[in-house]
Amino acid sequence: MATTADIPRLEMLQVADMVAREKGIEREEVLEAMEQAIQKSGRAKYGMEHDIRAEIDRKTGEIKLLRYMQVADPIENENTQVAVIEAQRRNPEAQVGDFLTDELPPIDFGRVAAQTAKQVITQRMRESERKRQYEEFKDRVGEIVSGVVKRVDYGNITVDLQRAEGVIRRDETIPRESLRVNDRVRAYIFDVREEPRGPQIFLSRSHPQFMAKLFTQEVPEIYDGIIEIKAVARDPGSRAKIAVLSHDSSIDPIGACVGMRGSRVQAVVQELQGEKVDIIPWSNDTANFIVNALAPAEVSKVLMDEEKNKTEVVVPDDQLSLAIGRRGQNVKLASQLTGWEIDIMTEAEESERRQKDTLERTELFKATLDVDDVIAHLLVAEGYATVEDISDSAVEDLAGVEGFDEELATEVQRRGREYIEKRDSDLAARLAELGIDESLRATEGITLAMLVALGEKGVKTSEDLADLASDELREIVGESAMDNDTANAIIMKAREHWFADETPAADDSTDGAGDAAKA
Repeated sequence: MATTADIPRLEMLQVADMVAREKGIEREEVLEAMEQAIQKSGRAKYGMEHDIRAEIDRKTGEIKLLRYMQVADPIENENTQVAVIEAQRRNPEAQVGDFLTDELPPIDFGRVAAQTAKQVITQRMRESERKRQYEEFKDRVGEIVSGVVKRVDYGNITVDLQRAEGVIRRDETIPRESLRVNDRVRAYIFDVREEPRGPQIFLSRSHPQFMAKLFTQEVPEIYDGIIEIKAVARDPGSRAKIAVLSHDSSIDPIGACVGMRGSRVQAVVQELQGEKVDIIPWSNDTANFIVNALAPAEVSKVLMDEEKNKTEVVVPDDQLSLAIGRRGQNVKLASQLTGWEIDIMTEAEESERRQKDTLERTELFKATLDVDDVIAHLLVAEGYATVEDISDSAVEDLAGVEGFDEELATEVQRRGREYIEKRDSDLAARLAELGIDESLRATEGITLAMLVALGEKGVKTSEDLADLASDELREIVGESAMDNDTANAIIMKAREHWFADETPAADDSTDGAGDAAKA
């Protein structure tokens, strides 16, 4: 690049066309970059203080270098502004804000100026290419792309996607998979970010949706929407579970995903480096879905706690190891697939726990209601767990317990309410002795019994409560009385004032002035 005169007009446009084709960007962007380069050299020659602009005719390739002067009143910068009177001598219709232009002689690029122009064009080309790459890939998140391994750096893999580069970070690769330079690889686009060094395209082979997209490619019924993938869980490189639902009753979703002689599922398994895939039928009934998710283990019973999103699954003794899986893999994947926290226990363990709970509740009712073993056992068998359950129950419901009549039900309920009143009265008196602060008493989720337990451990204000850790709170009130999530929520509520925004000093002074004015 020597002089603007050295490049024939039409050749300038041909160069722009060639660069645009090579870089895959718009011709207009190339011409704008050329104009910017010529403009920068022009300012270097005639003075950086001047408003000098370059224009390339889009049809003829003719280059013009123009100095712009804005009509102003008053003039603040003589290099870029001109007075109204002087402007109107050259153009009678000139008004404040208009621009006058003077055409400058063509530039002879020196070596430094030519290098500068080349750098500007190169930079603009790079920026345009980065913008194009980002625009192309930002809407492709969730797709599978194919590329060639370009570099492997400390486990991080750079993939050439032809029109861009993607990165598979070490934690997004399949364990024990060895990819080398020039290997062809497929991966899932899970994020595209626009960063100063250019768009970053993050790829993954361990993402659960990578497997889902592979099934979509291999199973036409999924691609057509007849079969829907409802949930996916993976332990990359080892085992995975996928839940599917058919919207056509005549099509078996599992058979369609497996394919003739397992051809479809084997194609996915091969891509996932031998990862074992369990295909699970989806069910709207959560308990049924949990049973399906734990396959191949057989399940005897499912006990669900919807408030805590936890479920206890009872399995035959000989199915325990199968339900849990090697290193807990089966139950972990089932938990991920269903979104429920799953605890596995054997029938023997469940029976032992049920007997223990029954005995504890029976003894509780005998002690608090002053009833014999038979009545206490009948209440437990009917599902009553606490004295509060009995106190709050309708007399008609209690009378419906086997062996009860209305008179007995009324008497049992009366004794329950008397016990609760006396207990609460004793607890309130103990709270007064301990000097429990009102702020702690008002804490939602903490009962009178918990307040007494806290007070006896020296926790008497909400500030004392805020200083506790969740495990300390549970240890004081009893781990069975409160789960970890509840304990965390109570403590964070007590700490809210730690994070409250302080009122700025300026606002205080303003309020003071306002008060003074009112006075």
